[in-house]
Amino acid sequence: MGDEAKRKAALEQIREHIARKGRHVYVVVGSVIPRFAYTIGVSESSGAELIFAGAAFYGNDDVVEIINEIAAQLKAGRDRQRFEVTGYGSFTLRKVDTSWAAGFILGAFDYYQKRDIPGLQIVPDKEHWTIDVPDMSTPWNATAEPAWRWLYDLCPYPVSKQAMAATNLAALRGERITEAKRWEEDEWEIFAGDGSNISQDELRVLALGSLLAMDESLVPVLNLLVGEGLWRDPDQGSEWHPWRNQAEGTGTIQ
Repeated sequence: MGDEAKRKAALEQIREHIARKGRHVYVVVGSVIPRFAYTIGVSESSGAELIFAGAAFYGNDDVVEIINEIAAQLKAGRDRQRFEVTGYGSFTLRKVDTSWAAGFILGAFDYYQKRDIPGLQIVPDKEHWTIDVPDMSTPWNATAEPAWRWLYDLCPYPVSKQAMAATNLAALRGERITEAKRWEEDEWEIFAGDGSNISQDELRVLALGSLLAMDESLVPVLNLLVGEGLWRDPDQGSEWHPWRNQAEGTGTIQ
């Protein structure tokens, strides 16, 4: 199937979803920026498309369910200020500056063949907030929102889009990352605190490039060989040190 045929098939699928469900939801992953999702079709009933940026607390399926529930509540009452989604917490909406919309809802621009479609950002409550949730109500600024610095700027580091890292919620809420290990060519573990004591509920998997954007002090982890690791103290300004095994006399990741 050629590119034009693929495009027509995609547009037909979007039309069918809008007709049947009132919206089509795109989830965008596998990049050096955090995951994000947006709608096509919500603007027909509510005047704006929904954008859910970052929010690494939630999995991809969770994000789709949250968006669908908020879209349904918004259609029932456009003046709502707060949205409760059972099992996921509460959310608010804020208007999206055009500088952000340009990088997030291109599919909607293409589908409707116009670029003046407003956006509304879905913002999770404090309990479910992570540092990759930007304030999209103000113009995009790489310094103010470091997690999104490579939305428009080229990532300067040799990091593969397939490179993934297991991390923990403490790291995603701003605590200093203190451990890093490379297990496979494109697989890392990067934790705030003792990785051996992290529960499954606290674990998340992100693109390594996203973590580098949030914290450029992680750049040395790119140079690790498979099986190598680094550690540092939680104090700001602390330096990375190589892991040694217990036989060599220091702490270790086994």
